[in-house]
Amino acid sequence: MADNGAIFPLFYLPPVAFFAELVEHKNNFFIEQKEHFPKQTYRNRAQIYTPEGALTLVVPVEKGSKNHREIKDIKISYDFNWQRLHWLSLQACYRSSAYFEYYEAEFAPFYEGKKFEFLFDFNEALLRLLLKLMKLKLEIRFSDEYHTDFYTADFRTGINPKQEYNFQPKTYFQVFDDRKGFLKNLSIIDLLFNQGPNTLNYL
Repeated sequence: MADNGAIFPLFYLPPVAFFAELVEHKNNFFIEQKEHFPKQTYRNRAQIYTPEGALTLVVPVEKGSKNHREIKDIKISYDFNWQRLHWLSLQACYRSSAYFEYYEAEFAPFYEGKKFEFLFDFNEALLRLLLKLMKLKLEIRFSDEYHTDFYTADFRTGINPKQEYNFQPKTYFQVFDDRKGFLKNLSIIDLLFNQGPNTLNYL
């Protein structure tokens, strides 16, 4: 069978499993840009570690955006200041981590003042930043049309907050693991803020 590459969705601050698979398929992968926006997925939500356990941060989208519209056309809602809420949460949860202050200035513009109209553009810009910080040099290619069974490996539905993903990572230090133990497959920023330059080696 020909290797038609792997297809990945574009997530908001993707989970660790996303990057583990991305590294595995780094030589031949595409980012899906023609799918319809599915509800309650990592496309507009990310999980971080708080003193009470996992917390889901959600990027709100405009009403009507969820009805059979391409992911590229989904607009972010600014009806309330979710950027400030997300940034305060990230600061509260990771200020004491080993590398938060090292990366803080890179992430701050996404939450302080700068506003993206489209979710896809916001996620893409964050993905490119994450790849840069991890020193992971990849060529990002986007899908030209939607295919259901064209790609050799398809991660559009498997990595999902509503179901357990078959991913058994090595443990690493987490800020609150003395309270809730190790929580796997949180947002990549949990790994980045705790492991810093060693993030890529971990993956």
